[in-house]
Amino acid sequence: MIKTSANKPQLIDRFGREVTYVRLSVTDRCDLRCVYCMSEDMKFVPREQLLTLEEMNRIGKAFIDLGVNKIRLTGGEPLTRRNILSVFKTLGSEENLKDLTVTTNGTLLEKYAQPLKDAGVTRINVSLDTLRADRFKKITRIGKLEKTLAGIEAALRVGFKKIKLNAVIMHGHNDDEIIDLVEYVRVRNMDISFIEEMPLGEIGDHDRAKTYYSSDDLRELLQNHYNLTATTEQTGGPAKYYRFADNDESRIGFISPHSHNFCDDCNRVRVTAEGMLLLCLGQEHSLDLRKVVRANPDASINDDEALKQAIIGAMQLKPKGHDFNLNEQPIIMRHMSATGG
Repeated sequence: MIKTSANKPQLIDRFGREVTYVRLSVTDRCDLRCVYCMSEDMKFVPREQLLTLEEMNRIGKAFIDLGVNKIRLTGGEPLTRRNILSVFKTLGSEENLKDLTVTTNGTLLEKYAQPLKDAGVTRINVSLDTLRADRFKKITRIGKLEKTLAGIEAALRVGFKKIKLNAVIMHGHNDDEIIDLVEYVRVRNMDISFIEEMPLGEIGDHDRAKTYYSSDDLRELLQNHYNLTATTEQTGGPAKYYRFADNDESRIGFISPHSHNFCDDCNRVRVTAEGMLLLCLGQEHSLDLRKVVRANPDASINDDEALKQAIIGAMQLKPKGHDFNLNEQPIIMRHMSATGG
């Protein structure tokens, strides 16, 4: 059920931006090894350093009490975390949370689509960069395309109305599939967002400056095939959406950290699986929420003032924006899987 928030936003940074959206990573582990997200030989966080499920619930509830109305559970691959449905159920029962979403690679959706819907998940984002089995395995290093496609079909079958693909387009890797991906979502009344690759962590697979495909180039290509109209619609994130003249159900979004910096109206923060509150995707400004939570073990989920005050104070650390540069070594050495997608 979609819920309306009665909470007034209390998280306002020094630039006057209201934070109403949190991406909460539940694990840095994944059952795939996508080339733009991980190195081939990843070192994962020791499990004892991860937030417990109960700590995730506490942190999520604190943010909701402070006016956050959208939470996205991410990873790594969030559905690989044991008993993670309990977190979806706890947060999904919060009446002031308008939007509970998940970003997944889809490999486990065939099993979890119905439980996620029952838990209160409102929307699903599926990371999918190709519709070719051999290329899927190359991009993911170990994945099987049919598992992700079966997961998407399962989510459609159980009645999710808001399903979106996230695709990273790279020159020489999958840029010949742009129209195929768009047609895939159009016939299923789904959305798709094309994301410019973000320079997080050493990956060793390709030169990001050479594979970079800008949103402007993508949009020009697509406008030669479709009659697209820009909209002012938002889903809480940075995507700028376009609609088709001949399809009222599907949209194309562009997430453009390089070509069209979206920092001026940023409303988002991230919490890593270790409990680090990241105030910006492309900077290291952060606060250790795990430390705060564990220093106050007797606080109840409804009376967590130390945690709430720490979160409020951290808003003053939020920088004006990121400083991505594809022609330099990554300033941020953490991988996307550790950051939370």
